[in-house]
Amino acid sequence: MAQVSLRSVQNRLLAALPQEEYVRLEPRLENIPLAFKDTLYVPSRPIEYVYFPSNSVFSLITQMGNGAEIEVATLGNEGMLGLPVFLGSETTLLKAIVQIPGDALRMQVDVFKGEVIPGSSLHSLLQWYTQALFTQVSQSAACNCLHSVQQRFCRWLLMTYDRAGPSQFMLTQEFLALMLGVRRTGVSEVAHRLQEEGLIRYSRGKMTVLDPKGLESLSCECYRLVKQEFDRLLG
Repeated sequence: MAQVSLRSVQNRLLAALPQEEYVRLEPRLENIPLAFKDTLYVPSRPIEYVYFPSNSVFSLITQMGNGAEIEVATLGNEGMLGLPVFLGSETTLLKAIVQIPGDALRMQVDVFKGEVIPGSSLHSLLQWYTQALFTQVSQSAACNCLHSVQQRFCRWLLMTYDRAGPSQFMLTQEFLALMLGVRRTGVSEVAHRLQEEGLIRYSRGKMTVLDPKGLESLSCECYRLVKQEFDRLLG
């Protein structure tokens, strides 16, 4: 069997593994295509798979008793969906959906538990990733309370742009309003303003990032802080 090249592995966690450890895991990973708004985790239901996104992006969402929802974290090729399993839980209170369609590698939970043993490289990487994701969730909580819709809009676009790869991706204003926990009119006003300034192009549900640096200048410090933490811990 030909040796797998880690250069071809898009998920940063898996690509950071020693060659021999990834070769052992690779037969247990199933590549699957994911569509927009596919639901991967439902609150309080047993988790069946963990997912390592390649070019897809997931949203972790908190659902309230009145039906309101808000995104608490964005997850892409820097990480793994399934940390509750890594931490010893069988379920999660968060809903997980596909934000940007694409591919992911998934592994059955029972297999994953047998592979993630203390002292293994994957175990160490997931410890670091847990810290980075905790930073993102904590920063998002503060950001949602303290920063403007425009700042949060720019932060969200940059985080999605970093994880999705191409500069263009499908994005409806209704979906983004849900992710940010604001009214659609607020999202529409910000999108129009950023388009007039030449930072984005938005048409028929397609978002194109034209000027990432310009967006970063209008974003809050949350984008930079979270990005630095992921880069520091994962390289």
